[in-house]
Amino acid sequence: MSEEKSGAGRRRRKAAAPPAEPPFEKALERLEEIVEILEAGDAPLEKSLALFEEGVALSRGCNKRLDEAERRLEALVRKAGGDVAEPLSEEEFLPGAARDGDD
Repeated sequence: MSEEKSGAGRRRRKAAAPPAEPPFEKALERLEEIVEILEAGDAPLEKSLALFEEGVALSRGCNKRLDEAERRLEALVRKAGGDVAEPLSEEEFLPGAARDGDD
């Protein structure tokens, strides 16, 4: 770790930079691994909780990146003079999904 001088000649350590987020594909791959482990139900409670926390963080990071990508695409389409399409409804995207809970 690097150090820098402060006030009376004392040395103070710089805070370490937070770890970089993994690329989207790696995060999604890890998230899938976590889901498989948790669905198997064989991990001890503490390990399961730690995996769940990691999965939530990865999921949030992936969603954030997808939202950012969507905004960038919309901006590019507008810049090119095109119309930005409305997102598909859940029924259009996953036919039958909305009916599953409606019975």
